[in-house]
Amino acid sequence: MFDLISIGGISIDLYFKGNSLTYSDDRFQLAIGGKYLADHFYAGVGGGGTNIAIGAAKHGLKVALMGKIGNNIFKKTILDTLSKHNIFHSLCDIENDYFNVSAILLSAGGERSVIHYMTPHQHLFNEINELKGITKTKMVFLGNLPDVPLEERSQFLHFLNKKGITTIVNLGVKDCRRSVEQLKRLLQCVDILILNGHEFAEMVKAPYKDIHFRSNVIDWYIPQLSDKLVVATDGANGSYSYYKDEIYHQSAEPLEKIIDSTGAGDGFTAAFISQYQKTGDILSSLKIGSVYAAKILCKVGAN
Repeated sequence: MFDLISIGGISIDLYFKGNSLTYSDDRFQLAIGGKYLADHFYAGVGGGGTNIAIGAAKHGLKVALMGKIGNNIFKKTILDTLSKHNIFHSLCDIENDYFNVSAILLSAGGERSVIHYMTPHQHLFNEINELKGITKTKMVFLGNLPDVPLEERSQFLHFLNKKGITTIVNLGVKDCRRSVEQLKRLLQCVDILILNGHEFAEMVKAPYKDIHFRSNVIDWYIPQLSDKLVVATDGANGSYSYYKDEIYHQSAEPLEKIIDSTGAGDGFTAAFISQYQKTGDILSSLKIGSVYAAKILCKVGAN
């Protein structure tokens, strides 16, 4: 029995940092035809599904990962990393001609630009994957997979509901830009919904600057989620949780310097899930999430 199965992206992340990567006005300024030498390079394994799995494992959960791994030069690195963290990976599909790679440019202040390539895929599961063991878990995290049809994701979450498995979902901006009516069936099957502030704004179709997260934004914007546990992260403003008319807030951890913001949101989510699975306490889960996100911000790499 697993504590958590994490479903989502599995990628190779290549980080470049150096003074020649000129950065101004919130943009890297690189000339066409230019050649730039990085002072620092780091390669790691990332992707939303992987980051959640590794973070939860570091917090003591027994974790399995489900996603696609390319049968290419990065395969061994990915499998070795998962094994190092004691993450069960037999639910993953090994697929020929599949790549999921990010090149990440870092500024001196921790700002980043990401160049990402992923071979398109439009289904959660491989046709030959019998999903053995998928119900042998207490919780399932379903990460941001906007190219997988909503109906397929909804059917899967409904199946988990019938099995009494807690469902945790992260929706990215592309999904949040859909109408609430389009998302209705999927949201009905969610036990815990985790978004960042900008994703929340896209979902409720309101300007981010007009949303007062310290108020009961669920009753105001999406009362149909009042019986769900909703978590919203808001960067330096901290994190918020809403459940049955209760509002919880956790301040962000103070930091002298941000090294790399990659994976901080996933780190928060992994730690929150882990603490909530152990204790059921929302405030302590927000706190643990904040602490772990701060650790991710203080190093290069997503986990």
